[in-house]
Amino acid sequence: MLKPLAALATLLAFLVTPGFAAEYKLGDRLPARAAAKTAFKTVTWDDLLPKDWDPMASFKGLDVSKLKDGDPRAEEALQKLRVAWDAAPANEAMNRKSIRIAGFLVPLEWGDKKLKEFLLVPYFGACIHTPPPPANQIIHVVADPPAKGMQAMEAVWVEGEIEIALADTDMGRSSYRMKARGVTRYKQ
Repeated sequence: MLKPLAALATLLAFLVTPGFAAEYKLGDRLPARAAAKTAFKTVTWDDLLPKDWDPMASFKGLDVSKLKDGDPRAEEALQKLRVAWDAAPANEAMNRKSIRIAGFLVPLEWGDKKLKEFLLVPYFGACIHTPPPPANQIIHVVADPPAKGMQAMEAVWVEGEIEIALADTDMGRSSYRMKARGVTRYKQ
């Protein structure tokens, strides 16, 4: 689990990485690409969502355009959202599948310039600059072998077996865990 000082160090390292901010903007998602020649099935973040799950269900009837900062209803809505998104269900059909998915990495554990554990998230800035996405849109990755030369919020492809397993970290709650067999830089 990332400690507060480690989280701050990760954020600072991200902020001073030359040229990184210019490549992606907050909220950017990686464009879909054709599958590479691999034994792993390429999936999208939408594949991780159960077909019947509505991430905005707790906001039915609420007109957020009428809320202002500091409004108790806005605070209540944000709290309601966080509770609902932390309990976001995983897609049972994805359990124990060998997949390949593109996303942005949020480091949890570094060792000897090798990245052993990280969260994979669907958009740039998730968990660092903004509240975390729903739990079913976060993958807790354990890389074996550890990834080398990676940086916070770097765009990557991750290949491995995904399973449904809740994990709470200082950066967010995930519904999935992946035993990564490969972590490579994403190329556009």
